[in-house]
Amino acid sequence: MTRLDTLQAELGHEAATARKHLERLPQERFDWRPHPKSYSAGQLAAHIVECLRWVVPTFTAEQFEFDPATYRSFEAKTVAGVLEGLDAELAKAKAALAGASDTEATGPWRLMVRGKVWFEKPREAVFRDMTLNHLVHHRGQFSVYLRLLDLPVPASYGPTADER
Repeated sequence: MTRLDTLQAELGHEAATARKHLERLPQERFDWRPHPKSYSAGQLAAHIVECLRWVVPTFTAEQFEFDPATYRSFEAKTVAGVLEGLDAELAKAKAALAGASDTEATGPWRLMVRGKVWFEKPREAVFRDMTLNHLVHHRGQFSVYLRLLDLPVPASYGPTADER
C-alpha cells in the first residue's frame, strides 16, 4: 500500500463518518445554533464540506493564493445541498489524490495570503492539517450539536450511547 493509498483510505473513512453525522440533521433544525457566536448547524455542516475543498489545490498545484476578499466558501441552504456538496467535493478530492504520486505527497506546498507565504509544508502534512484534522475537529463539534438537539449521535471510532 502506497502513501497515497493510505491517505485515500483515511479520507474515505472520515468522509463517510462525516456523512453519517450530517444525515442526522433534520431540515427544520438547519438554522439552529447553540449560542449566538456559534455557527448554525447548517453553516457548520457546510464548513465540514469546505474542509474537503483543500485537497484539489494541495495535490494539483505548487501553492494556493488565498484572498479573503474574493474567496467564496461552500454554502448550502438545505441538508440535501450539504450532502450533495459533500459527495461532489469528495469525488474531486479522490480524483486529485489518485492523480498524485507518493513523491508529490512529500513535496512542498505553500499557502499564500495576499501574496505572502503563510506557510510551506509537505503536501501530506497540509492534507492532514487542512482536510483530515480540520474535518474531524468540526465533525466533533457537529456531534455536540446533535446531542444538544437530542438527536442520535452516530459512531465515529466506536459506538455512541445512542448505538449500544
